[in-house]
Amino acid sequence: QVQLVESGGGLVQPGGSLRITCVASGFLFTDWSMAWYRQAPGQEREMVARVSVSGSDIDYKDAVKGRFTISRDNDKNTVSLEMNSLKPEDTALYHCNVLIPPFYGDYTRSPVGSWGPGTQVTVSA
Repeated sequence: QVQLVESGGGLVQPGGSLRITCVASGFLFTDWSMAWYRQAPGQEREMVARVSVSGSDIDYKDAVKGRFTISRDNDKNTVSLEMNSLKPEDTALYHCNVLIPPFYGDYTRSPVGSWGPGTQVTVSA
C-alpha cells in the first residue's frame, strides 16, 4: 500500500523558514523522481520543486528559485523541502509525490495512485 506522509509545516512569519519532510513507502522509491506540490485555497495544485532519483537533476518553480531547496535520502525513502525567506503567497497545503508526467494533464492524479494528507504551511504576520 502506497503511503506518503508529510510533516513539518506550521505558521511562520514572512521572511521565516521551515523544513518539510515526506516519508514514502509502498513503492520502489529509487524508481521515481520525486516532487513537492502545493495547493492554495481556490487554486489548482502546482508543482514547486522536483528532484531526480540520483538527486543530481533538480528544478524549481520560478517563484521559489533561490529560496527553496529540495533534497532526498534514498536510504530513508524521504524527500525534504527547505523553505527560506517565506512569503505570504507561499501559504498552501504542501504534498510530496512522485514526479507526475506531463501527459497526466494536471496534478490531481498520481502514477502511484495515492496522495498523503499534506502539511499546511501558513505565512502570516
